[in-house]
Amino acid sequence: MLARQEEEYQVEVQPQTAPEAEPQSTVRRVLDTSLRNRCQVLFVVAAVLAMLVTVQSGVIANRGYELVAVQQQAEALEQANRRLNVEIDQLKSPQRIKAVAADKLGMEVPHQIYFAHDN
Repeated sequence: MLARQEEEYQVEVQPQTAPEAEPQSTVRRVLDTSLRNRCQVLFVVAAVLAMLVTVQSGVIANRGYELVAVQQQAEALEQANRRLNVEIDQLKSPQRIKAVAADKLGMEVPHQIYFAHDN
């Protein structure tokens, strides 16, 4: 048989008859409410857990921000403490004390020093 050769087929089509109507039964279907209730409880539990996770994440983020703020305050206080220690060292220096004594108090270093001692 050649590939391009076509054959004709005769197909008999039989008309379908309408199915006979079955009498309706009076059986009621009972819904499975226990399964529905379980699904509702599961949904509520999942929603509550999701809310708890969200609230917990918010609290953790808030505490993180507070921690960063406290660390910045501690660093600022440490820098202020270092500056004050440098200022204290400058105020305690002997050259400064000598300058203040000479300028403000009018004191001078004596040219002659006398020592007294008992024999």
